[in-house]
Amino acid sequence: MGYFQEIYQAEIPHRCVTVYMYLKDRTGRKGTCWPAIGTIARDLGLSRSTVKRALKDLEEKGYLKREIRHRENGGFTSNRYTIL
Repeated sequence: MGYFQEIYQAEIPHRCVTVYMYLKDRTGRKGTCWPAIGTIARDLGLSRSTVKRALKDLEEKGYLKREIRHRENGGFTSNRYTIL
């Protein structure tokens, strides 16, 4: 089971486990990735609202850190997620 053992045993909704594994699979050496919510939803076959709830739950439980990012023109771009 390796590094997923803790998340499998955590008492969190299955949507959180699925999103966590997706993000973990896409992180680099620094443990960060920045997929858009729409991309996560599409790749996992989940709704955007389900992905948002999972990300919120994971952040509240201390499994990830979310950093809101902006473009140079002030617009939003995808968030940066750091697996903790």
